[in-house]
Amino acid sequence: MKLLLDLGNTRLKWAMAAANGWSARGAVAWNEDVANVLTQSWRALTHPDHVLGSSVVDEVREAQIQTLIAEIFARDVTWVRTPAQACGVRNAYPEPHRLGVDRFLAMVAAHAEGHTPCVLAGIGTALTLDALAADGQHLGGLIAPGPLLMQQSLLGATVRVQTDYRAAIRDIADNTPDAVASGCWQAVAALIERFTRHIANQHPGKAPRLLLDGGDAATLLPLLGLSAELAPDSVLRGLLIWAHSHPAPASP
Repeated sequence: MKLLLDLGNTRLKWAMAAANGWSARGAVAWNEDVANVLTQSWRALTHPDHVLGSSVVDEVREAQIQTLIAEIFARDVTWVRTPAQACGVRNAYPEPHRLGVDRFLAMVAAHAEGHTPCVLAGIGTALTLDALAADGQHLGGLIAPGPLLMQQSLLGATVRVQTDYRAAIRDIADNTPDAVASGCWQAVAALIERFTRHIANQHPGKAPRLLLDGGDAATLLPLLGLSAELAPDSVLRGLLIWAHSHPAPASP
């Protein structure tokens, strides 16, 4: 049994991996009582043989989770850091560690599952875009604010614009809340479409699959003018593939 951890900007997602898939899974937002929520979820689980983590948060939060894992399971966390290459994926960054490990692991999952060539779009606090060639070569990517962060930024930088996150997403809006929400969501959709078309034009051949993950992926999907599909839990799936390729020493 392997406990896999995905520490994202907004929340922590976890899954217990058994031979036939996830035997348990869950998530907790950082603005919740993280220790209490995880303790209640994990106390009833079989102790894992290995705990593997992906993190884009600070060392304080990593240490908090490490302490909790030690208290509940008496295990250390193996934190995956972005390499130059692994699991058939080659990192395009000259300084490999500067690529978010979540992005690298999403590419690992896509490559292992035969989804290349592809464009991976992570739609959460940030929008991340990465292109992956059929042979596992990372072609590079882009980062922009996610749709909700765009709305927050607009609200914080203006005086008279008032936004409502429950506003409707429309093609053309006739009120300010809808106009703000619609403009931000459509801007994200347009950037994804532009990036995907650019990759297809620059690398002719088999058209890249467009894979969406992240907390806002399902909302964004119907706004796209390109064929796309949801690829949930890509970081956790990448972690499991990593675990199989980098077996841990036997626990005492």
